Amino acid sequence: MTISWASLSSARPAIRRACSSEVRGSLVLCASAQSVARVVGVSNGHGPADAIARLSQMTTDQKGAIAEACIAAEAIKLGIGVFRPLADERYDLIFDLRPGLVRVQCKWVTLRNGVLTVFCVSSRRAPEGFRCRTYSSDEVDAIAAYCLELDRAFLIPIALVDNRPSIGLRIEPSRNNQQRGINWADDFDLAATLRRHQGAVAQLGERQHGMLEATGSSPVGSIA
Repeated sequence: MTISWASLSSARPAIRRACSSEVRGSLVLCASAQSVARVVGVSNGHGPADAIARLSQMTTDQKGAIAEACIAAEAIKLGIGVFRPLADERYDLIFDLRPGLVRVQCKWVTLRNGVLTVFCVSSRRAPEGFRCRTYSSDEVDAIAAYCLELDRAFLIPIALVDNRPSIGLRIEPSRNNQQRGINWADDFDLAATLRRHQGAVAQLGERQHGMLEATGSSPVGSIA
C-alpha cells in the first residue's frame, strides 16, 4: 500500500504555536489507562473485558476521549511527537513525523461481524436537528480509529475517505471469501503505517544527502 500525505512543512511554525504542548510518553500512557478505568469503572488489575461489558454506559464523548488517548499513546511509543490544537479544529491531534506534520482526526470504532466501520463524519446540533459533515483533505490528513475490543489503532489516509461518510476495514474474511475491493484492517495498522513512514524518510534522507547542497532544497514530509 502506498500512502502520500499532504506536505505541511511550510505550516510547521504556525501549527506549533497553535498547540498547547507536546504530549510525552508516560503522561499519555498513564492518562490513557486512568481514563479507561475511571470512565467504565474498571479497577486496576482487571483487563479490557470488564470495560467492554459496560460500553453501553459510556457517552460518545467518553469513548472519543479514550480513543484519542490510546491513539496518542501508540504514536508516542514510536517516538513521534504528538500535539493538540488550542482552538476548535476539525482534527484532534497533530503528529510530528519530522519533517512533516500530519493532522489526525480520531474515531472510536466497534467490531461487528468481522468488520470495523469507521464513520468519517462529525455531528453538531443545529436548528433542524443534528448536522453531519464529512472530512476533506483541506481539513485533515488522516483518520485514526481505535477499537477497544481489539485494543488496536488504525490510520487511514484522507485520500481514501475524502468527503466519504465511512469506510469498512475487514478483520476476518467474508463468507464468500471475496478478495477484490476489500480494505484489510492489517494494512492500516497505525504502528505499522507509521513505521513504514519512518523507514521511507530514512531512505529518502540517504538518497538526498549528496544533493541538498547543490539544489538548496530540503526533504518534504511524505509517505511513499
